[in-house]
Amino acid sequence: MSVSPRPEQAVLRLVMAQCDLLVGDVPANARRVIETAVHARDSLAADLIVFPELTLSGYPPEDLLFRSGFQELVDAALVKIRRQVSGIHVLVGHPEMTAEGRFNSASLLRDGDVVACCRKDHLPNYSVFDEKRYFVSGEGYCVAEIAGISVGITICEDIWMPQAAALAADAGARLLVNLNASPFHAGKGDEREAEVANRVAETGCPVVYVNLVGGQDELVFDGESFVLDSTARTVVRAPAFEEGLFAVDFEAREGRIEPLAGLLTPRMSDLASIYRCLVLGVRDYIEKNGFKGAVIGLSGGVDSALTLAIAVDAIGAERVEAVMMPSRYTAGMSVEDAQAEADALGVEYRVIPIERPFNAFLNVLAEAFAGTRPDATEENIQARCRGVILMALSNKQGRILLTTGNKSEMSVGYATLYGDMAGGFAPIKDVPKLLVYRLCDYRNSISPVIPRRVLERPPSAELAPDQKDEDSLPPYSVLDPILEGYIEKDLGLEELTRLGFDSDTVRRVAGMVDRNEYKRRQAPPGVRISRRAFGRDRRYPITSGFLYAQLGDGRTNSEN
Repeated sequence: MSVSPRPEQAVLRLVMAQCDLLVGDVPANARRVIETAVHARDSLAADLIVFPELTLSGYPPEDLLFRSGFQELVDAALVKIRRQVSGIHVLVGHPEMTAEGRFNSASLLRDGDVVACCRKDHLPNYSVFDEKRYFVSGEGYCVAEIAGISVGITICEDIWMPQAAALAADAGARLLVNLNASPFHAGKGDEREAEVANRVAETGCPVVYVNLVGGQDELVFDGESFVLDSTARTVVRAPAFEEGLFAVDFEAREGRIEPLAGLLTPRMSDLASIYRCLVLGVRDYIEKNGFKGAVIGLSGGVDSALTLAIAVDAIGAERVEAVMMPSRYTAGMSVEDAQAEADALGVEYRVIPIERPFNAFLNVLAEAFAGTRPDATEENIQARCRGVILMALSNKQGRILLTTGNKSEMSVGYATLYGDMAGGFAPIKDVPKLLVYRLCDYRNSISPVIPRRVLERPPSAELAPDQKDEDSLPPYSVLDPILEGYIEKDLGLEELTRLGFDSDTVRRVAGMVDRNEYKRRQAPPGVRISRRAFGRDRRYPITSGFLYAQLGDGRTNSEN
C-alpha cells in the first residue's frame, strides 16, 4: 500500500492492522504479527501498530482454549514477538492464563518488554458469543504512554459500555484504542460508529476502533476499522471485507490529541455488504479448510444460481463445477437456464440425469411400498439421488459440496435430509427467499449472469408434476415476514397475529419451524448475515412441547 509521508505536525502515527487470521494456528499468526509490525515500522514510519482482539489464537478460539498445550503456544508466540520486533509499539490481542484465571487480554509490547496489559471486563454471553465459558473479567482498560501521549486501551465489548472508557480517561488517557473481533450482520457498521460516538461524547477522547476481517466457520468479520475525532466525526474508515494496513496520523491541537483526516471509505449498501459477506465467508471456509474447489448442484432455479455466482466470485470459475441432474419432472427451461448460468460464469458444467438411479431405488423398494400411494417419499428419493451423485463428485475431486438451500426453506423444513441438505457448507442458509431475489438483482447489476426468466418464474422443487413452492408453503411475501418475527425477534403467535398476519397461517408456520429443528441440527454450517441465524445464535430444543401447549394439539413429524 502507498502511504503519504508523515506530516510535520504529526506527533503519533498509528497503523490499524485489519487482518484475516486462522483460528488455532498460533505460530502462523505470530509470524504475521512480526512481519506486519516490521513493515509498519520500516515502510510506514509507524509508532504503534494495533492488531485485532485475540490475534494470536484467532477469534473465536472456542474450546481450543481448554486443549493441553494451546496456552503454551500463545505464551511462546508472545516471547517470539518481543524478541524479534523492536523500534515500534505493538498492541496485540491474546488469551492470557494467570493464577486468577484465563483473561481475554491485549499486550502492548516495545523493545522486548510488556509495557502494559489490558484485560477485558465485559464478556459477551449472548447471540454468537459465549466468552464467560472461557474467560474471567479483568479491569477493562489500561493506560500507557506512546510517543509522549497517554493512550487508553480497551477490548471489544468494553467500548460498548461507558465504564472502561471513562476510567481510562480519568486515568489521563487522551486517545482511546479499541481492539475488536466484531462479526458482521446487516447494518452493523452504523451501529458500531454510533455506539463508539457515545464514548467520545462522554470522554472527549478520539477513538481508534480496529476490527478483525475474514470468515471463521459461520461468522464473517467485516473489518471496516475506523477512527472518530473528539467531536465524534468519522475521519478514517478502512474498507469492509478487505485486509490492509491503514495509517492514521495524530496531532496536538489546543491541548487535545486529534486524528488527521485520512482514508474515508464510503459505506456499502446493505445488498452490497451482504453479498460481499457471503463471498468472503465462502472463500475463507474453502481456503482455510484446504478444499481444492467447489461442486454445486445447479437446478435452473434462483437459489442455486445465486450460490453459483457467490462461489465463482469467491474462488474463481476454474475451481467450480456445476452439475445439472434432470429428472422426469425437470422443465426444459430449467435445463436451458442452468446451461446459461454455467456459460455466463464460465464454470465446468456437467449433466447427469437421475432417471436410472431413481428407477433403481423404486424397483428395490417396490415390494416394501406395495399398496401405498406415491407421496413425499418418492420426491425425497429424487433429492437423495442427487445428493449421492454430488457427494461422489465432491469426494473424488477433493472439492467441497456447497448446498443451495435458503433460510426460508430451512426454517420450515422445506428441504430433504441427505438430499439437497447434503454438503459441507451452505452459503445462503441465513438468506431469506425474498432477499435471494434482491441479491440476484444486485449481482446482475455488476454483470448479467442470472437469466431474467429464473427470477420471474414461480419457484419449484420440480419433484412432482407441475409442482410449485406455494403448493406447500404460504407465499414468500407472507412467509418471510412471519419467519423474521418468529425466529429473529422471538415474537409469539398472538403477537404475530396482532401485527396483521392470519392466525391460521401463523400457527401453521410456527408449527413447521418448531417441528423441523431436528433437520437444522443436521444441516451444514453457513454464513451468518442476520442478527439471528440458526446455529450458535438460536438454540432451541429438538424435543419440546411448548408450541403444542399453546396450540392445544399434538405433534406430528414433517420430514421431507
